[in-house]
Amino acid sequence: MMGPSHALSGAAAWLAGSWALDQFAYVSQTPLEVAVGTAICAGGALLPDLDMSGKVTRNQGGATVARTFGVASLFVAEVVEKFSLGVYTATKLKRDPRRDNGHRTFTHTLPFCALLAWGTTALADSYGYWAVIGIVFFMSGLALRGLFDDWAERAGWVIVTLSSAAIAWFTAANLPSDRGYPLLGLAAGVGCFVHILGDMITKNGVPILWPIPIRRRMWMMIGIPNSMAVKVGGKVEVVVLRTAFTVISLLSIGGLFVPGVLERFNLDVWASK
Repeated sequence: MMGPSHALSGAAAWLAGSWALDQFAYVSQTPLEVAVGTAICAGGALLPDLDMSGKVTRNQGGATVARTFGVASLFVAEVVEKFSLGVYTATKLKRDPRRDNGHRTFTHTLPFCALLAWGTTALADSYGYWAVIGIVFFMSGLALRGLFDDWAERAGWVIVTLSSAAIAWFTAANLPSDRGYPLLGLAAGVGCFVHILGDMITKNGVPILWPIPIRRRMWMMIGIPNSMAVKVGGKVEVVVLRTAFTVISLLSIGGLFVPGVLERFNLDVWASK
């Protein structure tokens, strides 16, 4: 899928999950905590495509996520793409085809999802509050680039970077500093997993089961038949799926916050009488 669809799917997954936790596990979050978790999950849902690099010196090409912070993120994408290709080359079996790029390889696997979730949690736990701010800055930049793709394309990477810094500053000013924020790692991992699920319904699939060998192949692409696959950028993705993700997000927001607003309003009206 395209970047905006991935980001929307991540946001919808986190908001729906937050509503479910609130309803059935009685795990409540403040509006800011929900917003931060949603941004992390939306950003995480773009992160696997850092394995699609572009032209660093020209600040062109690459996946949506690779253009988030201009040349800097394009350089990171170049490194990730080469690393992913290296992992593929080092672990492939004889029946795995030869590749000259690392797209849809290591960053599209379950081990990468687990590594991302663990790494984000460990970073926040080990280095505390300021690590959380750094994570929020990076992931919110990815989320902005995906959720507001047209605006980000027009505004350019400098504005996206400044906007991410503003979000990080606001977070620093309003979130308590005495917590480890374990949900950040979960949000990043969930976003990555949702990305993989999204790519599984498009042509060619993903190697989600790596490093389990299947039919003498280490990098078996898993997905639905190509004849049934969603066309990247087609009407099903752009109209049907994005509409569904938007509706899920809005309904989840309503379920999370409307009852509290109504309750407060009723109490305020009752008190005024």
